[in-house]
Parts: sequence; C-alpha cells; structure tokens
Amino acid sequence: MTIRSGPASSSLRAPGLDWLLMFAATTLVALGSLLVWSATSTRADLTGGDPNAYLRKQLVNVAIGVVLMVAVMAVDHRWVRILAPLAYLASVAGLVMVLVAGSTVNGSRSWLQVGGMSIQPSEFAKLAVVIGMALVVAERTERRWGRRVGSLEVLAMLAIAGLPAVLILLQPDLGTMLVLSATVFGVLAIAGAGRRWLAGLTLGAVVGAIAAVSAGVLKPYQVDRFLAFTNPGLDPRGAGYNTEQARIAVGNGGLLGQGLFEGSQTRSGFVPEQHTDFIFTVAGEELGLVGAGVMILLLAVLVWRALAISAGAGDLFGRVAAAGIACWWGFQAFQNIGMCLGIMPVTGVPLPFVSYGGSSLFAGMLALGLLQNIHLRSSGQVRRGVVAEPALGRPLARR
Repeated sequence: MTIRSGPASSSLRAPGLDWLLMFAATTLVALGSLLVWSATSTRADLTGGDPNAYLRKQLVNVAIGVVLMVAVMAVDHRWVRILAPLAYLASVAGLVMVLVAGSTVNGSRSWLQVGGMSIQPSEFAKLAVVIGMALVVAERTERRWGRRVGSLEVLAMLAIAGLPAVLILLQPDLGTMLVLSATVFGVLAIAGAGRRWLAGLTLGAVVGAIAAVSAGVLKPYQVDRFLAFTNPGLDPRGAGYNTEQARIAVGNGGLLGQGLFEGSQTRSGFVPEQHTDFIFTVAGEELGLVGAGVMILLLAVLVWRALAISAGAGDLFGRVAAAGIACWWGFQAFQNIGMCLGIMPVTGVPLPFVSYGGSSLFAGMLALGLLQNIHLRSSGQVRRGVVAEPALGRPLARR
C-alpha cells in the first residue's frame, strides 16, 4: 500500500518536534546571549557607555530568528522545494551586491548596510548552497528511482556551489570559504558521489589553495594568519596576537572558570572580537573546562540530531539537506573552537547559535526550522505506516 502525494498526504501531521534538537539550540542561544553580554558590558568603546546595548541587540536578533524558524517549520514541505531556487538566487544576488556596494570590515568586503542593520549574505549562502545541491540531486535521481548519483549530478551540484564560492572568495572571506568547502564535500559524500570525485575534489582544493596564495587572491594579513598558525611564536604582537590572547583566556578558566562576568581577560578586553569570532574564549575563561565542555556537547547534539533527521527523512531532498546542515554546523563549530584553542588558523567564523550577530543567527534558525520541517513530515508519514512518494519519483518502500 502506498499513498500518493497530495494535499492530504503532504500536510503537516506532526507527532512532535525533535525536542532534543530544540533544547540544544535554545540552550546555546541563551548561553550565547549571556556570554555576549559579559564580553561587551565593560567595553565602553563598543557600547557607548551602555553595558546592556549588545544584549538588547542580540535579544532582538533572537526574536527575529524565532519568527524565521517558525515560518520555515510550518510551511508545506513541497513549498520548501519550490522556493529553494529563489532562496539560492537571492543569496547569489546578495553576494553580488556586497562586491558592488558592500562595507569592508576587518579587510573583507562582506557586509551590506540595510536600514541601519548589517547583513552578511555569505552566512545565508551556506544554507542556500545546501538546499540547492539537495534539490539538484533529488530532482534528477527521483525521476529514476534507485539510480545512483552520477557525473552529471556531481557536476550540477558543483556548479550550484561554485558560483557563491567564487563570489565569497572575491570578498575575500576565507573563513566562510573553508566552511562552505567542507559542507560541499560532505553533501557530495552523503549524496553518493564516487570516491574518485571526492579524491579529485580534495586534490583540486589543495592545488586551488596554493594557486590562490601564489596569485595574491588572499590578502597579506590572511597569509600571515596561516604562517602564525604554523609557527605561533612568529609574530606574537601581530598576526599571532589573537591566538595567543585567546589561549591565555581559555587557560585562565581552569576547571570551573572564574565566574560569569568575572573573567580577567574578558573584562580587560584583551581578546579581539571576543563577542563574535572568539566568543568561546569567554566560555572557557568564565565557565571553565566544565562549562566549555557542556557547550561543545550541545553543539555535538545539534550535529547528531541533524544526522538522525537525515537518516529518517522520507525523501531524498530532506535526507541530503539535513545531512548538509549537519556538515555545515559541525565544521564551523570545529573551526571556531579550534582557532580559539590554537589548533586551527584564525579565519573569522562565528560559533553557531552562540556568537553575536544577526546574519549568522538568522541563517542558523532558518536551518533549524528546515530540520524540524523535515522531521515533522517524516515522522507523520511513519505514523501512517507508509512513506509518501517523492513529488517527482516513484513510491518509496514501506518502512
């Protein structure tokens, strides 16, 4: 027995949210807001003398993010696929606008000023690339049920990822480029691309990185950061300063930390960009190894639940999209925490759901809403005992 796709079968039949995923994300957002407050409350140069300024801004970002999450979570699953190309085109348009009329911050032209608000289109491009690649592989393979992902599908997925990647590299935003590259690799692997493709892409990435450095695509300060990563003592007051101060702050925390709002490095403002890229150092110093470990555990729960939702998805689009989100969150968290600990180069990426900033939080909440959307409909189909056929494919087998 199968159920044909239609209004009755594709409507929301939700036995419940993935509450563990929701708990992890909510706790990270709440903890991140406190850490942002702590990192900025004594920084008059940032707040203009108002110690609560950044807390209020972050709470507004959270409220907007919740609205976006609920909107994506509630929309019909078929509309997610229909609107995916529009989301992708909007992200590409945003990246083009950045190069034309964007603002330069910390050496990278990555920001658009919209109505007094700073928007970073590259954050939304991560999600747009994931759903774009998921749509391509789903549309092509579901037409011939059981057909493996071949070279045409891989090339189409690479084309989807390639355009935003080039635009991001031109900013240049090296951190986002690394996260995007890792995410694309993960999506291709999960979608079923052959090992030769994966090996070729790895080799191509290495050659491309060498070529980018040789051609001067990367700016001198970005190259210096990589050199400082390979040799931390090379320039402790210049390129290596961020990493050195970050490691001192984390080391100051010990096992239980110095207490929230009591971190000596944090209150003195020694760690640059501590409320954004280096927010983990606040957790390490003020909450200690235990508190920082809990934060890492919560991030691991996000990735685990995204992979679980991927495994239980009732269609190929949902399966690939959920897995791509897991790859995105997992690598970005590893990159952010790694640069705070000195095991990864400083590239300037936010910690998902924790760092201050609207764009990163909005993109993360949209992704969270998409995961819940996939989970709700997959769970609803399982409760009926069958799985509805994909919009463009043959019926899936009974579970």
